[in-house]
Amino acid sequence: HVRRGFKLIAGNGEPVSDSLDYRYKTAEDSIRLEFEDTAGKRREFQFRAEPFFDLGLDFAQDKIMCCNSNCIFCFVHQQPKGMRRSLYVKDDDFRLSFTHGSFITLSNLTESDIERIIAQRLSPLYVSVHATDDTLRRCIFRNEKLPSVVPLLQRLIDHGITFHTQVVVCPGVNDGEQMDRTIDDLFRLYPGVQTVGVVPVGLTRYRQRLPKLTPFTAESADDILNYIHAKQKDCLRQEGSRFVFSADEFYVLADRKLPKLSEYEEMAQFENGIGMLRWSLVQFNRRRRFLRGISSNKRIAMLTGKSAKAFIQKNIVDYMRNELQIPIDVYGVENTFWGELVTVSGLLTGQDLLLAVESLKSKYDAVLLPPNCLNDDDLFLDNMSLEEFKQKADVDVKVGSYLFADTMQEVLS
Repeated sequence: HVRRGFKLIAGNGEPVSDSLDYRYKTAEDSIRLEFEDTAGKRREFQFRAEPFFDLGLDFAQDKIMCCNSNCIFCFVHQQPKGMRRSLYVKDDDFRLSFTHGSFITLSNLTESDIERIIAQRLSPLYVSVHATDDTLRRCIFRNEKLPSVVPLLQRLIDHGITFHTQVVVCPGVNDGEQMDRTIDDLFRLYPGVQTVGVVPVGLTRYRQRLPKLTPFTAESADDILNYIHAKQKDCLRQEGSRFVFSADEFYVLADRKLPKLSEYEEMAQFENGIGMLRWSLVQFNRRRRFLRGISSNKRIAMLTGKSAKAFIQKNIVDYMRNELQIPIDVYGVENTFWGELVTVSGLLTGQDLLLAVESLKSKYDAVLLPPNCLNDDDLFLDNMSLEEFKQKADVDVKVGSYLFADTMQEVLS
């Protein structure tokens, strides 16, 4: 039997470098695995695989490939000590890009990595481009050895690899003519490059020894949206795809109406905060009829980031109060930990949410937390556990979901 501590050496006669490599090399009808046991002895096992057959092997976490750049807006460099451990890992791993959709820079790929991506068809990948001008991109990444991104993308595209890309926009750095050049350069690679997501730079108060950057205002966000909408029309006319998409945060900041759900096309950058608000609103409108007939006097406080507060108030909370007579209020929580420029719910810490709860719990029967403030292990960004949070809150605490009508059914039942 395969036991804890065994090291996988080869699959079907070929060396195995990690768990993803194992999955690729054993995707055959007959599987032959070679292990090294805890005493250093080689052991071999033969399996006959059935469709969807799982051998049940659990592997230790693969060593994560890290970024070798020092980006001017790197979030890892904008936080203090004592946070969730994973926040200090500057991951830049093409395997995680393929399996989890995390954005990578392509700055640390070796020739063997490139050959593996091609051979194993690791596609699509998600790439942070930020600028296609080599000089500017190396300045943004603060890495003089950064390879030219367009030729590397083209090489991989020529071998069937596709990409979703992002541009984190810094006013006065890579916007204007530089952003226009970046999007044009990437659009020439369509459909190899399938989308470009444009997101605003995030700035915390922990920026000591980092370059001074300008945050977006309502006016500059409006300018970005005007540009992106015009660009979408051009791309749609030429290739039948809008190609470039804006982060929800720009619409909220500029107080602009969100695009229709269909205008996000395949929703390829949902986890990047692009289309998330529209999708959530559509789901709520489709399912809110199930809330009719629910009679409850339970007073509910809904917590979110300051940027989304007005949107949730107008599109969800007002309906529930006025049409369903459900006593619910929404509060935009001040981000005292990261600073006032950080207004999204996904960056709220346990301590800031707890501070808000302390001031509200005497008036409410239940508190609803935003769904993206916890990781899969139920830890907040500051490493506070959900269990600890509930104990300190001393009020009924529920974690919301993007299916808000379903969440409300659960809370009110």
